[in-house]
Amino acid sequence: MSKAKSNPMKPLVLITVVIIILVSAIVVINSKQNQATDGKILVNHPSIENQPTIGDPNASVSVVEFADYKCPACKMWGEQIFPLLKKDFVDTGKITFSYVNVLFHGDESFLGSLAGEAVWNQDPEAFWEFNKALYQEQPSIQNHDDPWITVEKVMEVAKKAVPHLDLELLEQDIINMTYKDAVLLDDQLVEELDIPFTPSIIINGTFVEEPFDYELIKQLIEGGLGN
Repeated sequence: MSKAKSNPMKPLVLITVVIIILVSAIVVINSKQNQATDGKILVNHPSIENQPTIGDPNASVSVVEFADYKCPACKMWGEQIFPLLKKDFVDTGKITFSYVNVLFHGDESFLGSLAGEAVWNQDPEAFWEFNKALYQEQPSIQNHDDPWITVEKVMEVAKKAVPHLDLELLEQDIINMTYKDAVLLDDQLVEELDIPFTPSIIINGTFVEEPFDYELIKQLIEGGLGN
């Protein structure tokens, strides 16, 4: 059986393939760098269907917060950034703002999320008052890992913040985990988007690396509005 003749073109072909691979790698690296400039990264924008949402449903800009009731930074964001966002863009009908539960702190995060979903399903407007009130119950930053989200605490918050709700139904929904599937869907979304920290903010598919940079948030929103 005779050997195949050596092909003088093979070295040239190999060199060409190597060059193509190197160029492709450079393009991918540059693309990733372009996506991560100016404190923002492009991602798939999450669906806000069935998520607690306020603002004009027809708005061209969607802002989504991923947050955990046990997270001190989330409490700070809610106190420092959200009021500005609400005043400038939600109350003026320019955006929708949605909240997605994150379960980074385990059982207490899960319980707080169950409660929030139960309130939302009773009265969507009441959710925001409850959400704010539950964050306000957080211990000091030094003690934020201490257990504090219990059924008793959640009901105490609800009685003060949203007393017009059917509180008996709310308690039963929490104990029976009526909205467990909704919480687990949020957790799945967190996994799919690889949410790295809380609070995480996504604006029309752009992940904001510095969630406390309100000027950057305004810039992204105004860009989405065409301003």
